[in-house]
Amino acid sequence: MKILLAQIAPRVGDLNGNVNLIKQAMGKAEESHCDLVVLPELVITGYPPEDLLQRPAFMDLVEAAIQSVVNSSHNSCVVFGAPRRDGHLLKNSVFLAQCGKIIGIYDKQCLPNYGVFDERRYFEAGSGDSSVFEINGWRIGIGVCEDLWDDQLTSKQADIACDVWLNLNASPFHIGKQADRETLVQNRAKAFSAPVVYVNPVGGQDEIVFDGGSHVVDSLGNMLMRAPLFDSCLKIINLGAVGINQIVPLPEPMEQIHKALVMGVADYVLRNGCKQVVIGLSGGIDSALTAVIAAEALGADNVLAVLLPSRYSSDHSIDDAEALVTNLGIESITLPIADAVASVESTLADSFAAWDKSEPDITEENIQARMRGVLLMAISNKTGRMVLTTGNKSEMAVGYATLYGDMAGGFAVLKDVYKTDVFALCRWINRNQEIIPENTITKPPSAELRPDQKDSDSLPDYDVLDAILSANIEERLGVDAIAARGYDKAEVKRIVRLLQLAEYKRRQAAPGVKITERAFGRDRRYPITHGFWE
Repeated sequence: MKILLAQIAPRVGDLNGNVNLIKQAMGKAEESHCDLVVLPELVITGYPPEDLLQRPAFMDLVEAAIQSVVNSSHNSCVVFGAPRRDGHLLKNSVFLAQCGKIIGIYDKQCLPNYGVFDERRYFEAGSGDSSVFEINGWRIGIGVCEDLWDDQLTSKQADIACDVWLNLNASPFHIGKQADRETLVQNRAKAFSAPVVYVNPVGGQDEIVFDGGSHVVDSLGNMLMRAPLFDSCLKIINLGAVGINQIVPLPEPMEQIHKALVMGVADYVLRNGCKQVVIGLSGGIDSALTAVIAAEALGADNVLAVLLPSRYSSDHSIDDAEALVTNLGIESITLPIADAVASVESTLADSFAAWDKSEPDITEENIQARMRGVLLMAISNKTGRMVLTTGNKSEMAVGYATLYGDMAGGFAVLKDVYKTDVFALCRWINRNQEIIPENTITKPPSAELRPDQKDSDSLPDYDVLDAILSANIEERLGVDAIAARGYDKAEVKRIVRLLQLAEYKRRQAAPGVKITERAFGRDRRYPITHGFWE
């Protein structure tokens, strides 16, 4: 059985573009005399289409797109995902089409409703009346993404004799996800006593990134083929052929994070009609990493770095920022903010004095951050460049960020990257040559908003902070359980409280690339106003 796996990059709502991608895969399958061409879940609409599904006009166009694909089918059976109206209900379906006709329809049975998934808002689960179809004498089993993860469903399917099981997916990336997928598929293949074909898309969609990683496993659980992560490709495998081995090695974790961030930035910026970005470059490690990612995603010519020194900016920070600009070959301008900040402080001075609030505090620090935001947004408005914010997950977790200041922008590249991973990524980027200045990596982190300020003045060391945050966010552990790992209980309690207090800031933050299992945004939905405190 000759199968083409179409690991393509559909775009949400771009029905014509998606149909064209599907037809290109179908043409390749016909040329190569494939029995099947298998595409991802909801490939017609892109994933997740969200409330577009509730627009009748959108669904009318979806049905026309489905028919266009069906009409174009020939000898190779095309297996593709699309939403399907079933009376007043909506199903997440797989269509099988051959020689211009629909020869089978399967409706997804297990609808995920956790993390980034919200399928029960839109779809009705399939009844499971038929998950096996006969094509050219072959018995083909069909499942959609979550169906494969459900033990109860797959135990029933294990009793069904099939020549191959096809699983159509829209599975977003997070660290370790591909290993989990492959382990699951290997176990299911052994339970089914049949090969399993797993097809996944690539591309960035708002905060999530689809990393591909499509693969095929034989009935004994042996890996036969793995497509590359983060690359569109059309892969053909001939089940039953001797000596099959098309296994692309998995990138190391830091490379996977790097590729996810690059893809997420490129697709968010370009798919939203922008070509260029602007970044406030401080000489610190976060803005340096953001600039590196942006230059790779969009090209150095499309990145503008703005140096915004204040009266507290150190000479080495300015030097480090200028060195990075040279290393990346990006354009830069320098806009000192000291006079603008002084003007704002002067305007407020009489009012602050009248309230007996003349002593400098976080207010003056935030004025500096907000003045930078004003300048960056002015450049954005004037030039059409999107502002990329530079804050990391550790800072966003505890509110170490200024609303309408360093949080102002269109996309938050490092929103789901802990500070310890920022350091690790920079080391990985510099593995062959120094791109990010060494001093940027080794100097103590600082926002430079007051004399000799360091992050450690307000926060524990980042390896401690990130361990506490990860335990609470990703593992959902409480204060006592985290403290039992050897951390000071009072410090744990303080960090967890800061995390809860900063929810209102995160609700107003720009979207950013998801790389962990529980990112801020769609993954983690807490009320801003509530009465529960750990």
